[in-house]
Amino acid sequence: MRTTQQFSVTLPNEMAAQVRAKVASGEYASESEVIRDGLRALQAREKALETWLRGEVVSAFDALKADPSRSRSLDQVRASLAAEHERASTSR
Repeated sequence: MRTTQQFSVTLPNEMAAQVRAKVASGEYASESEVIRDGLRALQAREKALETWLRGEVVSAFDALKADPSRSRSLDQVRASLAAEHERASTSR
């Protein structure tokens, strides 16, 4: 039983050139390896996002639902970000 499937993929010229360059540099042995590594990176990014959503966002949302007084208005958030940006700009 085969553990792989063959696909035909159409890429924009710029991406196709990137794939060929990775193989030409010796970093990868084939175009398929480049694509597989890209898919692994996508899976890792999706897993990290899911972990963040479940670990931090859900708990923050639950805490806000339990105590709505912890919320801030859009104007408060903007003011806080502006002040933080100002501090960062002056400390350079």
